[in-house]
Amino acid sequence: MKFVKMQGAGNDYIYVDCTDEEIEDPQETARRISDRHFGVGADGLILICRSQVADFKMRIFNADGSQAQMCGNGVRCFAKYVYDRGMTKKETLRIETPAGIIKPDLHVSAGKVIRVRVNMGRPRLQRAEIPMAGEAGRVIDEPLQVDTKVVRITAVSMGNPHVVIFVDDVSEVPVGTLGPMIEKHPAFPERTNVHFVEVVSPREARQRSWERGSGETLACGTGASAALVAGCLNEKLQAEVTVHVRGGILEVVWSDDDSIYLTGPAETVFEGEWFDSDTAYQRI
Repeated sequence: MKFVKMQGAGNDYIYVDCTDEEIEDPQETARRISDRHFGVGADGLILICRSQVADFKMRIFNADGSQAQMCGNGVRCFAKYVYDRGMTKKETLRIETPAGIIKPDLHVSAGKVIRVRVNMGRPRLQRAEIPMAGEAGRVIDEPLQVDTKVVRITAVSMGNPHVVIFVDDVSEVPVGTLGPMIEKHPAFPERTNVHFVEVVSPREARQRSWERGSGETLACGTGASAALVAGCLNEKLQAEVTVHVRGGILEVVWSDDDSIYLTGPAETVFEGEWFDSDTAYQRI
């Protein structure tokens, strides 16, 4: 199976052109190829497919094999993949995802995509849209009991569920402990992505993310979008911010049309051919 590894602000995925290849079991393939010791190593697997309603269709599988609805960093790299390989000449694309049609605008130089701006759509704020258990309404600065600790959360859906927690210093947060407990909290029937956000100024924030099905990642585009929304709802951030993630910088805007726009890098790391084998998985 031929593949290309790409990353956006350190959020890395394996891309396979399924207009030319067929993967019988993408969930198992995602688990194996994403393994950072016995596979290629990535936050997940993204398939490039034909679409009957858009230019292309994107299917996303997390490192644990679960299917995701949307990935902001992943869709930017997706757009670079199809443009740089001559699969399209359009500089504005329509990409079908489980979260709806996503529209990336490509910044091209010398025939190659260098940055991508993505219309991430409108944030969904009602509890049932997240989804999250409880009474109808928005979830803004609400207490959540997590083991013996109470954290205050704001919940946002960007086509996938997010919880945002504001902290004084993201470097001090036990992301590897709190992240999975909140991800799998009974309040979230479809699990959730979890983001810890430190406000540097009204137009700047630092963020660490625990992604549903992948663990802590270097960046999360939908998470940065959710962080901006949560910051505005809590009157901590303005509608245009720079978000510093562990893998780089993302620029996020909540526009007058109520849509979130995400801009960031998209880079090819390497390409190769995957020879899958059960041998590596027969471990003690």
